[in-house]
Amino acid sequence: MLDQVTDFYGDTPNSAGDTPLWIVVNTQPHKERVAIENLRRQCYPTYCPVIRTRIRHARKTRDVLRPLFPSYIFVDISGRRWRPIWSTLGVRSIIRNGDEPAMLDPRIIEGLRLREIDGAIVRPPNPYQVGQDVRLAGGPLDGLVAKIIVLDERDRVVVLLDLLSRSVKAHVTVEQLRAS
Repeated sequence: MLDQVTDFYGDTPNSAGDTPLWIVVNTQPHKERVAIENLRRQCYPTYCPVIRTRIRHARKTRDVLRPLFPSYIFVDISGRRWRPIWSTLGVRSIIRNGDEPAMLDPRIIEGLRLREIDGAIVRPPNPYQVGQDVRLAGGPLDGLVAKIIVLDERDRVVVLLDLLSRSVKAHVTVEQLRAS
């Protein structure tokens, strides 16, 4: 099944053979697949980077592929008219600069593809581990030492601080930490 999803969210080759002209298309909520399928029928190469996330429901855990940018896909318009994209089923709008679509630097798409492993974007490894002592960086608690107790998928960290002779939990981002 992973191959089917990877193939579905992957791109189709650029028939013109030129440097791709990527634009960003906003889809209707949870309709990325519908938009991609209908754009491909019109011979538009598409790309929707996905990330593997863990879903927990009713004491069951499973890994699923979800779009890295929900409700957004990339479309190559090289040698094609872009206006028919507006009326494509599943498409809400096109990101534009004035009356023209905003062109995306092809290096952004290349960079995303380089981070893919088995068809999914891989997050860089987290430099922190549960139980590790860290220092808070910036803000009123700058320099305090804390212990990491929870690492979240969304780059949120729960730390345990010793403040005024008691332990206090604090929610911080990875950017607010530095190794102790």
